[in-house]
This record gives sequence, C-alpha cells and structure tokens, in this order.
Amino acid sequence: MAQKPWFPETLRGSRVVLRRHVPANLAAFHRWYTDPAIARLARYQATPMRPEEIERFFVARVVGPDALAMAVHERLTDRLIGTCAFSQLDGENGSALYHITIGETDAWGRGFGTEATQLMLDLAFGTLNLHRIALYVFEFNERAIRAYRRAGFVIEGRSRESILRDGRWWDELAMSVLVSDWQAARAGSSGARSMDDAPATGEAADTARAEVRELTAAKGHTVDNARAAVARLETAFAAGDLVRTASMDLYLGDLMRALEQHEGERLGGKSAEAVRFILRAIDRELDQA
Repeated sequence: MAQKPWFPETLRGSRVVLRRHVPANLAAFHRWYTDPAIARLARYQATPMRPEEIERFFVARVVGPDALAMAVHERLTDRLIGTCAFSQLDGENGSALYHITIGETDAWGRGFGTEATQLMLDLAFGTLNLHRIALYVFEFNERAIRAYRRAGFVIEGRSRESILRDGRWWDELAMSVLVSDWQAARAGSSGARSMDDAPATGEAADTARAEVRELTAAKGHTVDNARAAVARLETAFAAGDLVRTASMDLYLGDLMRALEQHEGERLGGKSAEAVRFILRAIDRELDQA
C-alpha cells in the first residue's frame, strides 16, 4: 500500500493522537457506519451504509494510495474513537475538503473532535502550505458546528432545505477556514488554542473546579486519579464550563507524557511524586480556568 511520503504517520495533541489507518480498523468502521445515530449526522441518505459500501469506502478512501485519512485515538487510553480526512486536494489553488467522524458516541462532547480538527489544520496550513479548508455540515448537527467554530471555521453559505430529517427540511451549511484565520488565531492565543482573558464564572464552572479538585486530592491509585481528573477537565473544556489556559495546556501535556511513560504500571517513588506535583499545579491553575 503506497502512501504519500509528505503525509505524516502520526500527529500528537494533548487529548488525541492521529495515526495512519491500518486494515484492522475496518471493524470499527463497520460498527460506526451501521449506527443510525452516525448515519443521521454523516449521510445524505437516511439509512446507514451497507457492509459492502463500508468496505469499498474503507479500501478507497481510508487506506488506499490516494487516501489522506487519519485514525483518531484517545491519547490517554489509545482507544480508536474516530476518523478524519482531507479530500479533493487541489494543490494549484491550495484547498481541500475536511471530514471527521467521532464514531464512539461515548466520546462525543469531550473535545476530541475539536483537537483532531486543530491538528489537521496545523498540518494543512503549517506543513502542506494550503490556503483554504472547507467542509459541509447539516444545520441540526449543532455539536459539530460548535466544534468547527472553536477550530476557526466560519459559516460562509448554506444550501436551503436540502436535507430531509426527522420529518422536516434542514439547511446544509458550508464552512471554511483560511490560512490567514489560522495564523491570526495562533498569534492571538499565545500558544493556547482555546483561551479567554478572564476565568470562567458561574455554577457550572464552580462545579467543574470542585469536582476536579476532589479528584486531584483523592487517595488511592495515582494513575486512576490522574486519568479521572483529565477526563473531567476535558469534559469541562468541551462544554465551555472552564477556559483552557496556556499553563493548563502545559500541565496537561506533562501529565499525559507521565501517564504514557508508565502505562499499565503502578507509579511509585519519584514517578508518583512527579504526577502528584503536576496534579497540584493543575489544582492551582483551576482558578484561572
């Protein structure tokens, strides 16, 4: 299977790792694309894909020689949770279409799709030197639209009443992000992809901070406590209950590396103390999040 040498094997973020797809991922595609909940959001047809359709799609668009697709893995557990890809790459005009599906529904709303999209945009603009990335999304897919907006996409048009779902007509939205948008966002964020000037306020923010602090202070297995704290933080960031600061990003990155280094082992001695130190730093930073 010949692959384009300029398309990377791996892209790493703080929450997800993107890797080239392997043939064994076909089983996950069968599960995802026969799910009516996925079909409702991802297909123009009202019914899920047939098994033979999924196999043809996988061979041609996911692992084929012209495929520009990446598997989305949750970094903390390495679980395969979705897929993202570019298509219709136009080198002359510097453009491509973007597609993403988070197939594991228990991973929805946790910020994985947003970060996967940001990593792909970094690749598109920072490495491939593209000018414009576009996508299409049904207007009832509000979760996806919020994630695309967080990644920098803007709505630039709509096909009115082009999708019949749930007994009514819906628009299909056209969204895009330009390299100038991406550059401005990077310059304005000072290293953090999602950061406001002021900490989050309100009941949801207070609850999130209290729950994270309870987890960071909990006695027991250090790895389990750290993973639970990370999961609760990511849920709060994805929901907008807390603000992802630059310092919090650094602490989470350090924590993820420590957990990966000791995957499957009980941390002890200096290693355990290092993780506890990072958790204390996260606790202090919560007031700014």
